[in-house]
Amino acid sequence: MSHLRISEAAELLDVSSDTVRRWLDSGRLAAAEGVRGPRAVDGASLAAFMVSEAPDAPTQRQSARNRFPGIVIRVERDGVMALVEIQAGPHRVTSLMSRESADELQLAPGVLVAALIKSTNVVVELEDRK
Repeated sequence: MSHLRISEAAELLDVSSDTVRRWLDSGRLAAAEGVRGPRAVDGASLAAFMVSEAPDAPTQRQSARNRFPGIVIRVERDGVMALVEIQAGPHRVTSLMSRESADELQLAPGVLVAALIKSTNVVVELEDRK
């Protein structure tokens, strides 16, 4: 099960860590279970929250090369291919990749990633945790 530090969730949501703590206390976000140390946010819960709370902001004009840090909200695998959907702030990015690549990256709802976009190609990379 994927989990994020409160500060990581706050950065993705563009809110303060205190806001994330309040949302955990109120049940608006689910806390990760079985995590030793400081409280953490359940990755799948955060992904669902970002989908339901995503603002209806217009797409901004960007340069030809873009990098959108975000969180995986959906993965559909079939025999050869996988569809990966990422919520990156107000942007929803979809990538079609080989199933083998999705499996190697262990992509699932709640995993932190970045979508790198050039023209019509979307490359997904795992985010480094600090």
